[in-house]
Amino acid sequence: MLDIVAITMLHSDLNLLRALDVLIEERSVGAAARRLHLSQPAMSRTLGRLRRATGDEILVRAGRTMTLTPYARAVREELHALVHRAESVLQPASVSDLRAVERTYTLQCNDALASTLAPRLARVLAREAPMLRLRFLAEPGSTSDDLRRGRVDLRVSSDPAESADLRSTTVAHDRLVAVVRDGHPHVDALLSPDGFAGLRHVLVSRRGRVRDRVDDALEAVGLRRTVSLTVPTAALAMPVVATSELVVALPGRLLADEMATYGLTTRPLPVEVPAVPAFLVWHQRNTSDAVHGWLRDQIRGLLGAPAGTA
Repeated sequence: MLDIVAITMLHSDLNLLRALDVLIEERSVGAAARRLHLSQPAMSRTLGRLRRATGDEILVRAGRTMTLTPYARAVREELHALVHRAESVLQPASVSDLRAVERTYTLQCNDALASTLAPRLARVLAREAPMLRLRFLAEPGSTSDDLRRGRVDLRVSSDPAESADLRSTTVAHDRLVAVVRDGHPHVDALLSPDGFAGLRHVLVSRRGRVRDRVDDALEAVGLRRTVSLTVPTAALAMPVVATSELVVALPGRLLADEMATYGLTTRPLPVEVPAVPAFLVWHQRNTSDAVHGWLRDQIRGLLGAPAGTA
């Protein structure tokens, strides 16, 4: 049903499809209006047109908020992918006209990578592609459905492409370092496995795990550490360590700027922990798209891999 409605609307007004996509994503007329740079009355009129075109309410009130109808929930993934494809067709993927290209790209990565990428990509876009929009999403458990269905355009994670319809390239290798606050009274303890294991630790785990590869490395030399605090993100771990005598193991290169901001001191880990790779993953349908390729090159360059590598 969506294909018939979408194609009919596409011939008359692609902006309606784009508005429907944003309304479903935002679940708010006001938020959708702000995102599309429209007045709220204009957005309300657009919603009315969409309701007449689809024969569905799309958004209905539930208490103080708006919720999606079953129809809107059913079509949102296909709709988002369709809008993305339509924009790609109507805006040729030429790197020479980047300043005029209007697209939204969704990137999925963990907070350590996002902390590095987001501010740097924002500067690049402001300079070279001011009409491009980026959305950062948290890294999921482990699924490629978001890439296949067009909900996510690029994923940066420690996992490479896991199926034939996906493509990936290595964009970074980083080693964990021991991190403490500046002036920590036991900073010298970080230099030996026994001293490091004897401190109280923060563990970063999005899933709330109580051990990681640092524990495996310590166990290999007959040692155990005390994990006093488990937090979901590196962004939360850094201010905790900056105001305590705890120690945390974090990616040294990717988070160097953030750690300096907090006045943190780093030392190499006194046990051998393998470097952590970062892979850039995308669906094969985007491989030949020049704008998508340009964005991939920017990410490669910002994370340290040569642009244009495959």
